[in-house]
Amino acid sequence: MPPEAVPTQDLEAIASSLRTRMEASNAAREEALKICREVIQFSSRSIRAIHRDEIDNAITLLSEAKSRVERAKAVLHTHTDLFHAGYVHDSQKEYVEAEAMLAIVTGQPIPTPEVMGVEPAAYLNGLAEAASESRRHVLDKLRLNEIAQAETVLKRMDDIYYELVTFDFPDAITGGLRRTTDALRAVLERTRADLTLTLTQKRLQSALQSVLERLPDTQDR
Repeated sequence: MPPEAVPTQDLEAIASSLRTRMEASNAAREEALKICREVIQFSSRSIRAIHRDEIDNAITLLSEAKSRVERAKAVLHTHTDLFHAGYVHDSQKEYVEAEAMLAIVTGQPIPTPEVMGVEPAAYLNGLAEAASESRRHVLDKLRLNEIAQAETVLKRMDDIYYELVTFDFPDAITGGLRRTTDALRAVLERTRADLTLTLTQKRLQSALQSVLERLPDTQDR
């Protein structure tokens, strides 16, 4: 027996209800996209401030980014399908990168994902990106002859890497963490080589200076 046809007036009511729901989802998506773009902008500006040693400014910018991370979650609270879209993950990852990098270069503990209010995959990938970005800080400190600070930051980069490689899960769960971690490993190798070369040059300069100081002054002859 064929199924009973849906009356036209009932179909119109169903379509109207679905249209209302989809309009709400679309409005939430548009607002969330705007907020996520702002998260990325404030996070990027914070990282730039960190590289310039403008720590107070970086903290202010991070506060702006964090408030928008929370706003995006609130906007998408009833739209879980949209919350797990790629743009939310990307914005949270950028925010984590900025927060983690500030902690790395200032010697502070890295905030937990609960404190940041971000998802696990975004947190892990953000840590990897922060460690890679810290290479620039190490090179800046080497140019300024601040060897101890460069060594400290490199060690924290190392610590992050060795924690991240323990997350052996599918990319669908980690958000492509394996690829990001592989990139970090290459950055670590280059950074360690740069630091080793600088230290070797410093030792050679010191040894040469010591030899020159022991040589008799030919002007006294």
